[in-house]
Amino acid sequence: MFILSLTYVKPLGEIDKNLLGHRAYLDKYYNAKKFICSGRKNPRNGGIILCNASDQDEVKNIIKEDPFFINKVAEYEIIEFEPTKFAPGFDQFINLPDSNQQ
Repeated sequence: MFILSLTYVKPLGEIDKNLLGHRAYLDKYYNAKKFICSGRKNPRNGGIILCNASDQDEVKNIIKEDPFFINKVAEYEIIEFEPTKFAPGFDQFINLPDSNQQ
């Protein structure tokens, strides 16, 4: 699982120009069951996406489609982690052997 932390590197006016395309990109990967949740940072200087990809190469290929990335208005930090403890129902988003769930 991956946390994608976006940081805006252009003024909000540039971000807003790319927002519709970014939302379509999010929809595509929610429909593909790759994105679990997403939202703006507070203050509005970027965003967070929780991504269920198989590896960093897949994540990098997904990111390459984001208009924020394509138009260089945001930078991505990729943080990989292995969920070992989670709320009931969250297991539907991850593929862990039953012995790892706590």
